[in-house]
Amino acid sequence: MTDGDARGVNHIATVAHMTASAQALQLTVDDQSSVSALLIAPADAQHALVLAHGAGAGMAHPFMEALANELAARRVATLRYQFPYMERGSKRPDTPAVAHAAVRAAVDEARRRMVGVPLFAGGKSFGARMSSQAQALSPMPDVKGLVFVGFPLHPAGKPSVERATHLARVSCPMLFLQGTRDELAELDLLRGVVAPLKDRATLEVIDDADHSFHVRAKSGRTDAQVLASLAQLTADWMGRQ
Repeated sequence: MTDGDARGVNHIATVAHMTASAQALQLTVDDQSSVSALLIAPADAQHALVLAHGAGAGMAHPFMEALANELAARRVATLRYQFPYMERGSKRPDTPAVAHAAVRAAVDEARRRMVGVPLFAGGKSFGARMSSQAQALSPMPDVKGLVFVGFPLHPAGKPSVERATHLARVSCPMLFLQGTRDELAELDLLRGVVAPLKDRATLEVIDDADHSFHVRAKSGRTDAQVLASLAQLTADWMGRQ
């Protein structure tokens, strides 16, 4: 989504009938803040994903909920969590240092609760970038790979690759799930970012999808079908790591 964009939400919300049981948690980020989190852990989970939200919509947004449910149906546990600014109800995202601390706190919690289950991290847009920055600065223990659901390569209408320079310092495998109409990631630029990463990076292009993974009727698919595809691509990729 352009983060917080509600387009396609009605379609995505149709997945809600599959809602798995989510356990509410509280995570300590630092001495000054704690945040809410939601854990969906299927009994037969084969992988676990720490899933961060985008800049304008929190962990309970219909897209995030539906993606977590689709992943659960594919035996992928998820731990969704709030960044501190979202927990406070602020519209101004946290500084990178605070956001990185939240990412690490969530990964630590998932590691404690999902012992023996291969662990991955990542998220939607802003959450994807904060997760990758944290991993680039200091690899998080036991994280086998990163999943980016709409990596925000640049601001809309301002093509650049500066936001991706840190990816060269990420040593674990990375999965990029990106729409062809994403205004925050010009596809040719993103392909240029991914190519030097070689075997560490996998790019899965979703035809006609925008930053919210909304597709037009003429694509022949619904938003819910696209979301299911995102979950399947993620589960398949995790199985290869």
